[in-house]
Amino acid sequence: MLATTHDVLHRALEGSLPTDSEALALAAETDLQPLLSAASALRDSYHHNVVSYSKKVFIPLTQLCRDVCHYCTFAKPPVPGQRAYMTPEQVLEIARAGAAQGCKEALFTLGDKPELRYKVARRELDEMGYASTIAYLTAMAGLVYRETGLLPHANPGVMTRDEIAALREVTISQGIMLESVTDRLHEKGQVHYGSPDKHPAPRLQTMRDAGELQVPFTSGILIGIGETRRERVESFLALRALHAEYGHIQEIIVQNFRAKPDTKMANAPEPDLDDLLWSIAVARIVFGPEMNIQAPPNLSYDEYPKLVAAGLNDWGGVSPVTPDHVNPEAPWPHLESLREHTAECGKVLTERLAVYPAWALDSGRWQSPEMATAVIRAIDGDGFARVDTWSPGDAGTPPPSMDVPRKLDPERTINTATTDVAEILARAEAGEELAERDIARLFQARGDDYHLVCAAADRLRKQVNGDTVSYVVNRNINYTNICYFRCQFCAFAKGKMSESLRGTPYDL
Repeated sequence: MLATTHDVLHRALEGSLPTDSEALALAAETDLQPLLSAASALRDSYHHNVVSYSKKVFIPLTQLCRDVCHYCTFAKPPVPGQRAYMTPEQVLEIARAGAAQGCKEALFTLGDKPELRYKVARRELDEMGYASTIAYLTAMAGLVYRETGLLPHANPGVMTRDEIAALREVTISQGIMLESVTDRLHEKGQVHYGSPDKHPAPRLQTMRDAGELQVPFTSGILIGIGETRRERVESFLALRALHAEYGHIQEIIVQNFRAKPDTKMANAPEPDLDDLLWSIAVARIVFGPEMNIQAPPNLSYDEYPKLVAAGLNDWGGVSPVTPDHVNPEAPWPHLESLREHTAECGKVLTERLAVYPAWALDSGRWQSPEMATAVIRAIDGDGFARVDTWSPGDAGTPPPSMDVPRKLDPERTINTATTDVAEILARAEAGEELAERDIARLFQARGDDYHLVCAAADRLRKQVNGDTVSYVVNRNINYTNICYFRCQFCAFAKGKMSESLRGTPYDL
């Protein structure tokens, strides 16, 4: 390991992000294991034992694109007799199938500005009454939300500020892959030659505009398309600078190139597993503990433990309904299989929305008013997706079965418990007063940590009360429901502005 790497990793583990020059120096590091160890520790310090994913449907609104990326099989030329765009009926058919399977995200992906290259696209948009592909996308995202309740995420490529703002009204997040910050890949013979929308400048400007408009945004890099490791780090730094200014980059995807038949890169070498692990680990070190780092599970060689050990905390979108139209040769893993593989890594597979928890919990800032309400209704107390319909105070619906209490078998090979929760519980049971951060950590318990908390609480109950559970028979005497406070969650109090609601006020 390089001496400079040792210093960078030491400071990173103490809470300091590497400077730009220190991050660039990591490009020369070839000793993989220290990078993996540091990245994994950084991830665990914030995300603990959670690895998230989004349950989605994939809606390819159009596969026409004015760009000609040399590795892509998603973009296709027009076919006589076939529509350039999916119809609203086709869009809703996919969305309804996803809703029926419990999906929460509608991922719209499409080619860049096909109407600027293909007459059939321009003609079809005119016939439907839309000025652009993005305008049609905006209408379809709103339609899907209204008709199915799925929460849209849009990946439409380079956009103007006005287009981002229009989409913000009907989506909960947006995204564009930076892929690479280097202009070198646009030279003749390189992968982005002839693809104007893949230049880094307009893509970075799209992300800058999204930051100013307060849109939760997804981005990332594509490795193995001719870039160097230094250029990968330069891409990370460009994204980090945007996030430092606006706070809106919610996810960094590290996606590995996969060679596809009938493309100019059909015989190009794919990055090997170590190269992918190096890129994930460096992304974690450059961005720090809080950032969400993702690698798609269907492109990752089924090496789940190694990928988790590299510092990722998210598997991305996984669909039980639609294929990965960008990588059709790589099927999504079955969700139960993904859950088992994640547990084998000591992590709990946890469903999220297309907007990550930190941004979902601050929806008043990051969403339009209508979408903010939809997000709040769809999340739990930690900002992850609600996976049941039960709420506290709901006497008519039993709470979900969590197999409580459950004894943790020390012989189990799969255990998602974390040492910090076990240590907090041990101090509590020893009579120590817990700090606020300790209590907050217990409220975040998931997987085996959750069962540890329940078991500790049950032991304390038995120690104090044995097996006795008491109750009292009472009579509530509410002498008035007239109140001058205006608590917006209250269905009991009445004032001058609510005399016509839920009966007349009373004063006994």
